[in-house]
Amino acid sequence: MYSAGENLTLAPIADTDIEQARQFFTIRFWGAYSTVKYASTHINPGGSIGLMGGNAGLRPAKNWTIAASICSAMEGLTRALAVELAPIRVNLVVPGIVRTGLWDGLPPADRDNYFNTIAETLPVHRIGTPDDIAQAYIYLMKQGYCTGQQLVVDGGHILV
Repeated sequence: MYSAGENLTLAPIADTDIEQARQFFTIRFWGAYSTVKYASTHINPGGSIGLMGGNAGLRPAKNWTIAASICSAMEGLTRALAVELAPIRVNLVVPGIVRTGLWDGLPPADRDNYFNTIAETLPVHRIGTPDDIAQAYIYLMKQGYCTGQQLVVDGGHILV
């Protein structure tokens, strides 16, 4: 499993710092690419590689241009790696809003307000937990007939 991230920095494209945007791609896309490049030779045929994306690629919000672009790039990478590395399976977990340290860049009151506001709109009426995401990875590792796919675990966020 590859999962890397930094505190989110969201901004309109006009205000985007290109070097910072490149760093986000380096961590999230090139980090995953490099990890798979060097780890895949140590995975048995039929083994599983799990990558992390995000639902911003499926349902981008205003000022999420960089995040949405990285998430979409991870979807393409997953499909291409599944073909190239077969019979090793490669899949992508696509979480929605999950209560993790990724949101620590927001002041606590703003973060809690954001979580509460989003939870009210979700069909499941709650924010995701790390355990929700871990269960998705376990499923994909055990599911031997799934490769090149994305498993969306977002409480129904892309539906509303």
